[in-house]
Amino acid sequence: MKHSILVTGGAGYIGSHTTLALLEAGHNVIVLDNLANSSLESLRRVERICGRAATFIEGDIRDRALLDSIFVRHSIQAVLHFAGLKAVGESVEQPLAYYENNVSGSVVLFQAMAAAGVFNLVFSSSATVYGEPKQMPISEDCPTGTPTNPYGRSKLMIEEILRDLAISEQRWSIALLRYFNPVGAHHSGLIGEDPNGIPNNLLPYISQVAVGKLQQLSVYGDDYPTVDGTGVRDYIHVVDLADGHLKALAAIAKSQGVHIWNLGTGQGYSVLQMITAFEQAAKVKVPYKIVDRRSGDIAECWADPNKAAAELDWQALHSLDDMMRDTWRWQQSNPDGFNA
Repeated sequence: MKHSILVTGGAGYIGSHTTLALLEAGHNVIVLDNLANSSLESLRRVERICGRAATFIEGDIRDRALLDSIFVRHSIQAVLHFAGLKAVGESVEQPLAYYENNVSGSVVLFQAMAAAGVFNLVFSSSATVYGEPKQMPISEDCPTGTPTNPYGRSKLMIEEILRDLAISEQRWSIALLRYFNPVGAHHSGLIGEDPNGIPNNLLPYISQVAVGKLQQLSVYGDDYPTVDGTGVRDYIHVVDLADGHLKALAAIAKSQGVHIWNLGTGQGYSVLQMITAFEQAAKVKVPYKIVDRRSGDIAECWADPNKAAAELDWQALHSLDDMMRDTWRWQQSNPDGFNA
């Protein structure tokens, strides 16, 4: 059965790819986005790709009156909640902005959902909630830790709020999707990651160096206890990640309570391995320099994805080469992102 789905933050990087997947699956999609760190052009391109358009509403999840009007006007069955600030470094400098946007905004959203009788929710969480893990790979049974920054703490706070909600009201059906490191772009090259200013994440930085926008990459530390001394992470293609949301949405429609799934590949790659893989895919050299470690960085982090495979029939299908080729296609076609 096809439903009307509210996607908060649906014009952003992961939100736009998931909006595309929902539209391709035949759902009606209402996107709410304040365009603070996203672009309406992403949704125009989504329509170009699939021939269907989402209903776009410019606004903020902290605006209760707007949320109430959306639930009244649209017969919404579920919410996919991506909206929020997401830059780790910025969160350290502006913690109140992160707690207001991410935590307070989510509370307003959940209040509006409950008032409208909408209890199906897929929440965009993060592997940062595990803090500094004691073992690898990380399974959903691993305890949440102490995230090293306000961004991660805001995600953990929202998870705890949702647990309390599910205890207080049994109609809630909630998926907490803990992402590892989303990368890549749609194979069309029409939508991809378009960070504001200097990228915070590794692969967009690499691709902007490769296209000539940035001079060189800084590699933070080469003395970690890893394969080559650089940090190891689990990188997942954004198209696989979007598919995980559709699988989670279908699963919670049949089961109440809180469900937690890691979305990752189960394979870790070091920073230097990522640089090499990108150079091979793009046929371009990426100049880099080794600099001091950043505080709060951990040596390695990758997922145990078996629970999602067993319960959602989901697994990451795209290879590291796919991630690199799709990233480079997007960057070459859109050197200035959606502002071209």
